[in-house]
Amino acid sequence: MTKIQSIESEQLQERFGRAVGRRLSAGTAELPYHVSERLRAARMQAVAKRKVEATAPIVVAGGGSAALAFGRFGWFRQIASVLPLVVLAGGLVLIHSVQNDRRATEVAEVDAQLLTDDLPPAAYADPGFVQFLKSGH
Repeated sequence: MTKIQSIESEQLQERFGRAVGRRLSAGTAELPYHVSERLRAARMQAVAKRKVEATAPIVVAGGGSAALAFGRFGWFRQIASVLPLVVLAGGLVLIHSVQNDRRATEVAEVDAQLLTDDLPPAAYADPGFVQFLKSGH
């Protein structure tokens, strides 16, 4: 948004606010005194709150994109944008390592069971052995 568009937007908001204010004020003549005083006090509070500018991050446009700038903490933004990628990469490396360890442990257990079994390993490859197991003997 350019500066001219921003100013036009603020002017449009100001005109809308004034129109709403006039509309709300139009029927106050026939209201009781205590109600009109409460409305006046509420309007004064609303105007006072509007005048107080909140401190918010600045939107900076650059290179066809917009980013939040945190004033003098520009380095913090750079670190904060890289940190999730570093954590993700570390997590993926950790998951890969844990899965490799589990896979190696499972293979070692199967090998140990095959080697310590009474049956020779060649029997497991025999097609007749599978039939023997299915028959329930």
